[in-house]
Amino acid sequence: MDILSVLIAVIAILFVVSGLVLASGVRVIAQYEKGVVFRLGRVRAVREPGMRMLIPGVDRMRKISTQVITMPVPAQDGITRDNVTVRVDAVVYFRVVDPLRAIIEVQNYLFAIGQVAQTSLRSVIGKSDLDDLLSNREELNKGLEIMIDNPALGWGVHIDRVEIKDVALPDSMKRSMSRQAEAERERRARIISAEGELQASQMLTDAATKMAEAPGALQLRLLETVVQVAAEKNSTLVLPFPVELLRFLESSTKANERAAAADSAAEVVRSHQSAIADGNEKASQPRAAGPGAIEEK
Repeated sequence: MDILSVLIAVIAILFVVSGLVLASGVRVIAQYEKGVVFRLGRVRAVREPGMRMLIPGVDRMRKISTQVITMPVPAQDGITRDNVTVRVDAVVYFRVVDPLRAIIEVQNYLFAIGQVAQTSLRSVIGKSDLDDLLSNREELNKGLEIMIDNPALGWGVHIDRVEIKDVALPDSMKRSMSRQAEAERERRARIISAEGELQASQMLTDAATKMAEAPGALQLRLLETVVQVAAEKNSTLVLPFPVELLRFLESSTKANERAAAADSAAEVVRSHQSAIADGNEKASQPRAAGPGAIEEK
């Protein structure tokens, strides 16, 4: 009886130990992960998500996440192609597409991607102008993505996208750009104002031409202007005086002066003619004989 109980206890212990050993070989792989199994140092297989069994003490499994990883790239100082010192940071979005390469081909793929991103960002800064960094970021993002993706493909990593976050400029450059923008805005304002004056002058020329064909239109426009000014309830009413009326009065005055001058000249001529006629009449009459005159025979 004692031997039987001992055997039962030994068997129970064996079952418990085997259960514990089997339980230690159970691994659960999440849906967003993949497991690379090493058996005695050699790659055995790539396990899919789910519950997987491993040989305790023989198999070893490393889990790799296949989710998109967001990695911020620290700000990098560089000099652009037009000799401007800037500080640029970026962010890289990538994911593992081949877990086997991500473990075997590179020691730490996260660190490797970060270093490649930093060096590529510095290279892009040195090859670009300041205007490209500020306004042409889409093309720079594509170029940066290609530069990082080329070595990453050999590590089983795919770069989804790369974006430049911020471009920090020196204070002196900010002030220069502010003055440039202000000058550009002022230039545009002057051009727009000049174009408006040109169009207004053309329209006024057309209106003056049409009013010259119909003089009554000018008077109607004058009356309309007076009505508009009077509607403001002003104590002083400014009444524009037509220039044509001044010219008419000036021409009338000159005509009257010429007529008066002509009448004066005619009067002088008549007086002169009258005086000549009187002289001739006196000369034709016989002179009376005075005392001591000699009578002609």
